[in-house]
Amino acid sequence: MKKWMMIVLALATASFADLKIAHVDSKLIFEKYAETTKAQKDYDRQVQKWEQDAQAKQKELMEMKERLEKQSLMLSEEKKKELEANFQKKKSEYEAFVQEVYGKEGALYRKNQEISDPIVQKIKKTIQDVANQEGYDMVLDRAAGAVVYWKKDNDLTQRVLEILNKDTPAAAATAK
Repeated sequence: MKKWMMIVLALATASFADLKIAHVDSKLIFEKYAETTKAQKDYDRQVQKWEQDAQAKQKELMEMKERLEKQSLMLSEEKKKELEANFQKKKSEYEAFVQEVYGKEGALYRKNQEISDPIVQKIKKTIQDVANQEGYDMVLDRAAGAVVYWKKDNDLTQRVLEILNKDTPAAAATAK
């Protein structure tokens, strides 16, 4: 039994010695990738539009409530109930809008996924391609916090960024 474990240990050690490992900083790649900047601008524009819509709906609600409070004594019961019903309807619409946009897995979340997923997939594929071309068996991500020491020679971050940004020379210049 001991002899068998020694053989397994020797084989494992030999395999580790042949293992070629690289590392990247995926956070840095994501931040300096030109497509990320463009996507962030698109996302920010959409978020700003939703915020403006929410503010407009909230302002309308506040104005309705203020009108209702100011005119409440002068209105007939029937008219007062009608205005209160309209206010409640608008309030429900506002709350539904807020939930639809900002709620868990709402439009904001979906838009973020729609924009970032293709970028993340392209980054992953590029990392895999570079690792395969250069003969690496494994690539660790420093952004994950698991790598405490790395040799600069095995850092693929800049090479991945250069490949990703090669179509946009201005972006590639700022990535360095």
